[in-house]
Amino acid sequence: MKRNLLLLLFAPLLMLSSCFKDKAADPQQVVLNEDGNIKNYLAAHPEITATKDTSGVYYQIIAAGSGTHSGPNATVTIDYTGQLFSGVTFGQPDYKGKLSELLKSWQIGIPLIAAGGEILIIAPSRYAYGQAGTSQVPPNSTVIFDIKLKKIEQ
Repeated sequence: MKRNLLLLLFAPLLMLSSCFKDKAADPQQVVLNEDGNIKNYLAAHPEITATKDTSGVYYQIIAAGSGTHSGPNATVTIDYTGQLFSGVTFGQPDYKGKLSELLKSWQIGIPLIAAGGEILIIAPSRYAYGQAGTSQVPPNSTVIFDIKLKKIEQ
């Protein structure tokens, strides 16, 4: 009898403990979901003819620019706008930084254009702000960047 009573008391605790398991998303599933969401976005926006990089970043060169392209140690000055699928936008003019220290998606896309160029980058979260997000970008968000490369300092 005592044994049955103990089982009855502990059964709800066991059931509740399963509710508190780590709900972290499976990284492979996040990648697949994001890629599917990007493909859906591109299907809904036929004016965008983006190319998929081997990394999973999508890009479209809007203007190639002229002159030399940036290397990883170059300091670049850009104007950028970011947009979430929800429509929230953010950005900054005259943003300056060493390419190797910028977002991974920018490290992939910016060297594809020269000064005066413009590129559209659709960055899966792992190449944008990742699991941390920012005050404006929720964690695990795909971001669409419009980047105008103003200056390259090698």
